[in-house]
Amino acid sequence: MKKNFSLKVMTLAAGILSGAPLAGAHSPSEHARVYFIGLEDGAVVTCPFTLKLGIEGYGIVPAGTKDKRRHTGGHHHVLVDVDGLPDMDAPIPRNAHYIHLDHGETTVVIDLPPGDHTLQLLLGDEEHEPLDPPLLSKKIHIRVKE
Repeated sequence: MKKNFSLKVMTLAAGILSGAPLAGAHSPSEHARVYFIGLEDGAVVTCPFTLKLGIEGYGIVPAGTKDKRRHTGGHHHVLVDVDGLPDMDAPIPRNAHYIHLDHGETTVVIDLPPGDHTLQLLLGDEEHEPLDPPLLSKKIHIRVKE
């Protein structure tokens, strides 16, 4: 029995010392979700407006976080009028269609031109890469009034 226990301890130590990734690192639970607060699909808004972002089952940390918290949280990205999804194995793009909330914000003021738009949330890790599996909200459609 002692020999079997020692073997398990040595196997665990070898995994830790080899730099093997932590189980579950950057992986939200299957119950985690990101969502818009108080903004429903089909909403009609006047710009600028404040967009409130929610998260359950995972944490929020600023981009570039270096300590252990980086394994248990990410930061929001708002996808505006994006037809597909970005490459899930690369950093989330930085342009007018991808709003990065680098400091861990959960609100952002949005100013869009009048007309129909889509919004979606995607959580990124400390290096702006999507989590695995991705933590992505449902895409919603809004109309901005003139």
